[in-house]
Amino acid sequence: MSTPDSSGDAVRPADPPLDPRGVRFAAAVTTVVLALVLVSGSGWLAAAQALVFALAAFAGMRFAPYGVLYRKAIVPRLGPPAEREEAAPVRFSQTVGFVFAALGAIGYLSGLTVLGIVATAFALMAAFLNAAFGFCLGCEMYGLLARVRTARA
Repeated sequence: MSTPDSSGDAVRPADPPLDPRGVRFAAAVTTVVLALVLVSGSGWLAAAQALVFALAAFAGMRFAPYGVLYRKAIVPRLGPPAEREEAAPVRFSQTVGFVFAALGAIGYLSGLTVLGIVATAFALMAAFLNAAFGFCLGCEMYGLLARVRTARA
């Protein structure tokens, strides 16, 4: 449940630290889904992926469908992670993914196919970078924005 901070804005409850292997697993599944969107041109599949991003971004990482799948089906076979990472940057990246997947769905479903292709391709590129190389583009954006905010304050 959200509570107001001193400025009156709602503050999201903090997600616990994440298993980075789960984040990469989710990125790999997302990569496959977004590649299928590009191949099929399915706005409905893009909308489904946008919903997956929205659950993680707005409800919390514990509700992310690919994360739940990872925790239930994969973790018991791997054992505990050697390290954990902060959830806030990953949650921010899920928000960015939501925006691009939603734009992709809107593009495909409204007949603006170029918008659908471009938005989906950007989301696919970011997911692939995370899945293949462990480079979270949204997480890097989060860090950069945090530094800019700190410099302004």
